[in-house]
Amino acid sequence: MTDVQLEMSDLTWVIYHVREAPILRPSSVMKVLNNDEIDLEGGKVEKDRDKIVRNNRLVKIHNQALLSGLAYCFSSCSMILVNKFVLSSYDFNAGISLMVYQNLVSVVIVSVLSFLGIISTEPLTWRLIQVWLPVNVIFVGMLVTSMFSLKYINVAMVTVLKNVTNVITALGEMYLFKKHHDSRVWTALFLMIISAISGGITDLSFHAVGYTWQVINCFLTASYSLTLRRVMDTAKQVTKSGNLNEFSMVLLNNILSLPLGVLLIFVFNEVDYLSKTPLLILPTFWLVMTLSGFLGLAISFTSMWFLHQTGATTYSLVGSLNKIPLSVAGILLFKVPTSLENSASILFGLIAGVFFAKAKMH
Repeated sequence: MTDVQLEMSDLTWVIYHVREAPILRPSSVMKVLNNDEIDLEGGKVEKDRDKIVRNNRLVKIHNQALLSGLAYCFSSCSMILVNKFVLSSYDFNAGISLMVYQNLVSVVIVSVLSFLGIISTEPLTWRLIQVWLPVNVIFVGMLVTSMFSLKYINVAMVTVLKNVTNVITALGEMYLFKKHHDSRVWTALFLMIISAISGGITDLSFHAVGYTWQVINCFLTASYSLTLRRVMDTAKQVTKSGNLNEFSMVLLNNILSLPLGVLLIFVFNEVDYLSKTPLLILPTFWLVMTLSGFLGLAISFTSMWFLHQTGATTYSLVGSLNKIPLSVAGILLFKVPTSLENSASILFGLIAGVFFAKAKMH
């Protein structure tokens, strides 16, 4: 929790006690002040009440943090596994179309929630679109390359190879923002590189095309993170409220991605494939596709909820730990052929990711 949240919680606790505390008569007050008579039983009851309220407050906080963390882990793991299922098990060869449909689902849901007043979003202005467009181009490239790589590479190896993004981001922070990292961070990054290389060498289902797309994805993901930091301040200045919350960014990214995604559908000639595939007449296929769209949006909501209930350090560490069950599930669910060496490389990479998150905390 943030300091502001803790202060608000303490304030609520104080108000509760002011309202619930027994009103002392003047005579009782004088007796207490003069130390002539002290009600030990009353003091015990008050202390017990204080203890119960504090315990209830802590349980509530812990329950919220646990629930939000589980929701975030479930949605993020499910999203990747469902995408893998659509692209591999259904053998769907239109990853860009899948991305466009998922983003369309997100736009519809966020727009409805905004219209009902459940969430607040910034109105889209031409000036805001101009400022945000470079970020969105990278965002679309990041999603598209992720779809392409996931079709050819198993989930566990995708998870390990994504660690390369951290290396590129750290180098970018050093050169663009003059940010220096300590030896623990660089050690973790070195271990990530070793695990990625050893994992690729020992990967029994190695696919050169998939690995190429994943490397491109790592560069685009790092570029998105670094560019977002530069554009964020400018984007806030051109909004009407002077702020740009997460819901507004989700809506902005997904709306702007639709025309660019449709253009890429024609560039990669997915229209011809979509007109011939029998998958589009299967209700179950559309159900799974729609589920993936809901999960994509759920990641945004649950990550904000979890970050709000805990903090950046816990969020980062849980995100790294979350890759371990995701990798195991990916191997078991899709019956990925693996060896002892490859499994060891994957585990080594996942541990390096956890070590990196802990190093960044310091």
